Order: sequence, then structure tokens, then C-alpha cells
Amino acid sequence: MTEQSLSIPPAADLPAIALDDVRAAAERIMGAVVRTPTLKSQTLSDMVGAEVWLKFENLQFTAAYKERGALNALLLLDAEARARGVIAASAGNHAQGLAYHGKRLGIPVTIVMPSTTPQVKVSQTASHGAQIVLHGEKFDDAYAHARELEAERGMTFVHPFDHPHVAAGQGTVALEMLEDVPELDTLIVPIGGGGLLAGMGTAARGIKNDIRLVGVQAELYPSMYAELNGVDMACEGDTLAEGIAVKEPGAYTRKLVASLNDDIVLVAERHLERAVSLLLQIEKTVVEGAGAAGLAALLAHGDEFQGRKVGLVLTGGNIDTRLLANVLLRDLARSGRIARLRIRLQDRPGALFKVMKLFDEKQVNIIEIYHQRIFTTLPAKGLITDIECEARDREHLDSLVVALRDAGYMVTTVELA
Repeated sequence: MTEQSLSIPPAADLPAIALDDVRAAAERIMGAVVRTPTLKSQTLSDMVGAEVWLKFENLQFTAAYKERGALNALLLLDAEARARGVIAASAGNHAQGLAYHGKRLGIPVTIVMPSTTPQVKVSQTASHGAQIVLHGEKFDDAYAHARELEAERGMTFVHPFDHPHVAAGQGTVALEMLEDVPELDTLIVPIGGGGLLAGMGTAARGIKNDIRLVGVQAELYPSMYAELNGVDMACEGDTLAEGIAVKEPGAYTRKLVASLNDDIVLVAERHLERAVSLLLQIEKTVVEGAGAAGLAALLAHGDEFQGRKVGLVLTGGNIDTRLLANVLLRDLARSGRIARLRIRLQDRPGALFKVMKLFDEKQVNIIEIYHQRIFTTLPAKGLITDIECEARDREHLDSLVVALRDAGYMVTTVELA
């Protein structure tokens, strides 16, 4: 693959990459990105009935695999293009990867972000030396402005996924996985714009033609799934996997993914949340929603992978700490370790005390108590109390609910979606 401008508009007729291009990218970026480990998870393997191997791309310096494609693209620029600098539209991992390696190579980097981008992402990207331009409310606005600045300033636009140089760099993930674990027979790869699966699929099929390639997307953003299956599906909503929340896949990557993948599966938000939580609890590793999508696919579609040797890419670990805390607490609620019980009481002295005695007898810890006397459909002498509590497990919680009902109380559990 020869040097060429990355400013060529993304299109399906860009030259296809081959295994040799991915191998060349691997040599080019060697030593400048972390050669992350591929490790077996015995606990997850036992849980899902497949042999599960994890590729820890969340251990890259910027905590995401995006460095690989960004660096490969930068290294393929000629001297004149390097001097003029590069530009990209991104509010995520591509921005940080491009900024970090641009600074390291002495290439000026400009990143256009929507004005609504959280300040922490703006600060993180700026800390790597990039010039930040905030423009528009949505990514499409930022993207359009970046292309305008590209033309005005003579910079090179580096697309986050829809270009062969970028896809070849991302493909180096599969090279390393199959070097470390040649017996892998399945790769589950998150899909946003499609660059990772395009690159990894090219490399994997070039090494092991019969390997099974499965893409995974969030149910809220099934853009590649809809495109390849010829169906019209909405792409909108707040997903935990914002890193793969792409409304329209790349023209270039779409063509490659269509020729490479065996299947694309969709995962619900509850599976993404569960996967993030399990990876922290079991593997002691922090992974963002998109990075946990592969494990979410195993949880949601386990029957399709029974007995197989499956490789998962933990694509990134950039998750807001408050969001991570919410995910962990919600997982505790789903497992029955934390619950909110809604109990109907009579508004008279000692009513709450009697309920508390049952909590004490069952050794269930009370976290918070909420009384509601006014905004309720109950008679004036009735009240609703919500009690947040902590139990050992679901069975322990259920025993408390039974005891409350046996004592004559109306009890419901406030459930999560």
C-alpha cells in the first residue's frame, strides 16, 4: 500500500487492504504502541461455556486501540503533509490517539469537537498537544467544519475509520492475537464505523481462512447490521457503548465488512452494563461500554459460541468514573444484592418500627428510607415507604420479601429496565 493523501473523501472505491498491508503497518508502529497481552479468562470461560481469550487494548497509553490506525496513518504521510499538519473530527478515542502520536512525531494536530463534548474529553485531548476547535451541537456539525478547515488550511484529514491506512493499523490487533493464541477459531469484534473489523478481518482471514468473524453492535445503533441486512432501523438513544454509536458506517469499511464477516449480533444495554461490571469484578480491568461489547455478545448470544475458542477485544477503557459507579450499582441491583422495596404502611406510631424489626431479623442492611404521604393514591391515613437495602444475594433478599408479606405488608420491588 503506497503513500497517499488521507484527504481523499471516504469512498467504497479506495484500494482494499490485504494481509501484507496489515503486516507492514505492524512493522511501522512497532515499539510506539503497546503490544498488549492476550490472556485466557478461566472464570468467564466457565460462565459462558466457551474458551474466552481477552485482548487488553485498554492498556494502550491512551487506553484504546485507536492509536494503531492513527499512528499508521501519520507515518504514511509525506514530509510536506506532516509539516502542514492533520485534522480530525472526534470526541473520543481517535482524537486522543491522533493527538498523542502527532505530538510525539512533531506533527501539528487539530481536533474539531462538538461544543457539547464533556470538558474532561476536551482536556484529555488538549493535554496531548492538540489544538481543539469546538463547533456545532452534533458530531455531523463538527465533521463538516473539520472538512472546511482541511481545505482552508491545507491540512490532511485523518478519518477515524473509513480509510485503508487506518483500517490496516487496526488490523494489527488480530495479528497479535493469532500470534499469541493460534488456536482461536472465532473473533468477536465491536463495530461502530467498521474500521476495526475491516482491519482485523483482513488480517485474520489472511492467516486463518476458516476463522469465524462476528461483529457486535449496540441495539440502539445497529447501523452496519441494518445496512448489510437491507433493513431500516433507527439509530438513536443514549447507549453505554458511545464509542460504537455510529449512525452511518463507512463506505469503505462497509464493503470490506460485507465481504469478511460471518454475522453481526446486537446487544441490549443491560448486557453491556453486565459485561462492564463482570470485567471489573472478574478481570479487575476497567473497560468502557464499547470495549465490553464482545463479552456482551457472549452473554446475550451464548448458544452461538458454545465450545468455541473465542477472542474478544477490550477495545478501550475510557469511561467516566461516575458512569462506571452507576453501572456497578445497577448490576448489584439486578443481582439482588441491592434493592428498593416499596412497602404500604398505615400512618400511625410504631408502623415503621415493626417493619425495621423484620429487616433486623433477616440481617438485611438498610441504606436509605423514603416516606411518601402526599403524592400517593392511598387514603390520607396511608403512606408508601421506599427502603433501599443491601442483601447477601437474591435468595437472601427474597426471604425478606416473604417475611414482610407473611406479616401482612404489601411489598413490591422497584425493578430496573
